[in-house]
Amino acid sequence: MEPLLSVRGLAVSRGGRRAVEGVDFTLSAGQALILRGPNGIGKTTLLRTVAGLQPPAAGQVEADPDAIAYAAHADGLKAALTVAENLEFWRLVFGGPPIAAAIQAMDLGALVQRPAAMLSAGQKRRLGLARLLVTGRRVWVLDEPTVSLDAGSVALFADAVRGHLAQGGAALMATHIDLGLPEAQVLDLGPFRAVGAPLRSRAPASFDEAFG
Repeated sequence: MEPLLSVRGLAVSRGGRRAVEGVDFTLSAGQALILRGPNGIGKTTLLRTVAGLQPPAAGQVEADPDAIAYAAHADGLKAALTVAENLEFWRLVFGGPPIAAAIQAMDLGALVQRPAAMLSAGQKRRLGLARLLVTGRRVWVLDEPTVSLDAGSVALFADAVRGHLAQGGAALMATHIDLGLPEAQVLDLGPFRAVGAPLRSRAPASFDEAFG
């Protein structure tokens, strides 16, 4: 089976210095990989590189760029638009499927006419994750996707990931939360950290960090 995502000898840099190096993995349809490692080790930088938002310091990332949907810490919502309007906007951007399934999957039915500005932090996060379901893209690259979610919403998200995998998708995620996905592989980035790599604060979230 041809991999949807192949990473070979990948090294990434932050502030001109190596943060992570020597990373190898492949993801095929139906597979999930969870990145683990302490804060500051370079998980976000690696995910941004895989998503094509910055070049690798070394190595290769092989994937169809139109197959990747990247979601990070920012929810990327338009405050004046309703829940339904936000999802419809992203559906049109990516040319994905109708929004009804995404609304149901993330339990947003009672909120469809509510402006995003009036949502709680957890509701905004659920809406942000619902956008993945309207992209139609096969590879989800996710940076701490469960931030601000309660236990019930984490379970909804885990179900959405399972459904995505069952339909031939793949997922690469950095998370400290147990998502209840025993089929997911785990890659510990600790052994790959470059000696002497500086720890730097993350830059303010931009549009491409919210969704790519």
